[in-house]
Amino acid sequence: MSLSYDDLPLWSAPFGLTLLETVRMKSSINVLDVGSGGGFPMLELAERMGKSCRIYGLDPAQDSIEMITAKKKVKDIVFAKIVKGIAEEIPFPDKYFGLITSNNGLNNVTNQARCLAECFRVAGHGAQMVLTMNLPHTMVKFYDVFEETLQAMGMKEEIEKMKGHISEKRKPVEYLKELILSADFDINTINIDGFKMKYGDGSAFLNHSFIRNNFMEPWKSCLPENQTEQIFAIIEQKLNKIAAEKGELIMSIPFVCFDCIKS
Repeated sequence: MSLSYDDLPLWSAPFGLTLLETVRMKSSINVLDVGSGGGFPMLELAERMGKSCRIYGLDPAQDSIEMITAKKKVKDIVFAKIVKGIAEEIPFPDKYFGLITSNNGLNNVTNQARCLAECFRVAGHGAQMVLTMNLPHTMVKFYDVFEETLQAMGMKEEIEKMKGHISEKRKPVEYLKELILSADFDINTINIDGFKMKYGDGSAFLNHSFIRNNFMEPWKSCLPENQTEQIFAIIEQKLNKIAAEKGELIMSIPFVCFDCIKS
């Protein structure tokens, strides 16, 4: 039984631990977790905050709905509910929540400003909002090698596509700060932090299931299909060389945690 829910996503854990440390635990409030994914930190919040609170998760993916529903059953959490929907149209009434969280979820919404406006609408007076997001220099070692490889091949258009991918998914802290303030939230603190993911070499990095399932497709979409295999073979060789020289391959993941309030 224990193995059936021992699947905390390694990627989201460092962000989520900072989020959990930032949340001010209260009783008898409604809580919304936006972009709940596999259920962390939504279900952890439910267990930590207790039965006087009602915890709601919001996610557009059917597989997330099914996964969280199964985990709820295994963990016997009856006071949490996962709802299918998008952050730009939160299906709850005005001023319904005393706490709103999103663990690296804002990076993946289509319209961040609309999402934050909806969060403001459903937040009650004095409600806390805690957001974590990874930042533009995420895995900068890989992107430096990616750009260097494309530069050597004279692929300027593909370099711009790569930079566009980074810009679309990871916004600078100042941009995010202004976005949150524009939604009329106040910001108590901005905590910039980060962690490292280490690999034996470039081959291990590129073949890691998380990289294959979450990053490889958008990376390849920046490239001509008939040259993708060649380009990634060169990138892999260069990353392996770095690992051989350094003894390991280290990818840095900077992130920010915003502690906000609707005052």
